[in-house]
Amino acid sequence: MKRFKAAVIGGSGYGGAELIRRLLLHPDIELVRVASVDFVGEPLSAAHPNLEGRRDDLRFEKLSATEAAAGCDVVLLALPHKVTAEKVAELWPTGVRILDLSGDFRLKDAAAYEKWYGARHPAPELLAEAVYGLPEVNRERIRGARLVASPGCFATTIELGLLPLARAGLLAGEVDTVAITGSSGSGVAPQAGTHHPVRAGNLRTYKPLSHQHVPEIEATLAAEGAHIALRFVPVSAPLVRGIFATSFVHVDAAVTAADVAAAFASSYRGEPFVRIPARRLPEVVAVAGSNHAEVGCAVGDPVDGRRVVTCLSATDNLIKGGAGQGIQSLNLMLGLDERLTLEDPGSWP
Repeated sequence: MKRFKAAVIGGSGYGGAELIRRLLLHPDIELVRVASVDFVGEPLSAAHPNLEGRRDDLRFEKLSATEAAAGCDVVLLALPHKVTAEKVAELWPTGVRILDLSGDFRLKDAAAYEKWYGARHPAPELLAEAVYGLPEVNRERIRGARLVASPGCFATTIELGLLPLARAGLLAGEVDTVAITGSSGSGVAPQAGTHHPVRAGNLRTYKPLSHQHVPEIEATLAAEGAHIALRFVPVSAPLVRGIFATSFVHVDAAVTAADVAAAFASSYRGEPFVRIPARRLPEVVAVAGSNHAEVGCAVGDPVDGRRVVTCLSATDNLIKGGAGQGIQSLNLMLGLDERLTLEDPGSWP
């Protein structure tokens, strides 16, 4: 018998699909309920064809948050921003553990939330309760959390690329980042700027210098002692899965390539899901379909007493950048091995 029971709210989207897939494989967690406003009464395979024949007893149900949580140890939320906070407020009095994939609890300040997400926070009194769910930074706090706010996909990728420099005291001032993302990050519902005819064979930016993941990146790095101003330009690419981030950091000319390499090695030594490729630089196809992130760097020659370190990082936006990282945090919350259901390496090519 499995030790824990879980429900997913918002199970018909791409993030919900990955949560469900991992939970169905989990040796210690039983998925007992999937709530959704779409596909109500239909089997999971109606939204997720890869689940055909898996748990045909489970159906999408239209439920309140408390109804979905009944008898569960944990509830996983895969809902849009602004909607999720209301569900968390409804769930909080029940005492259930909560994992949230949205951006509603990533920022600690309600005014910052209103600035970056364009709406008043529905439950500001709960912001202080949330733990930011990046295990490489907050592993011990996640273990004791009742509410985990899983990081954004861009944020995860960019943070992992910059953390080694932050921890080495080499990150300060302005940082310029360009990150390219796949179409699944835009969600299951097609929009004018995200559906296939305008995405295939095309590169386009959106929200340049104003993306909502900027403040959580700056806050995460500030907690590591690096106070930066991030200038971030996101780019839509004709990929389904994957994010590739390139960040440019200016350091003193006395900092050598060996110093930077040592910072990366020490930062991720022993981390189960962050790797530094030995014979190449990070690439999306090497991590797509997996919970692994790849990081690396290139160090430029000195110019006028400074040199540029180019930090490179790649993730699968739906897994390490989304639901897979959520499962990693969930494992920690429940006192389980954080690697459970997540060690598959993905496919190649």
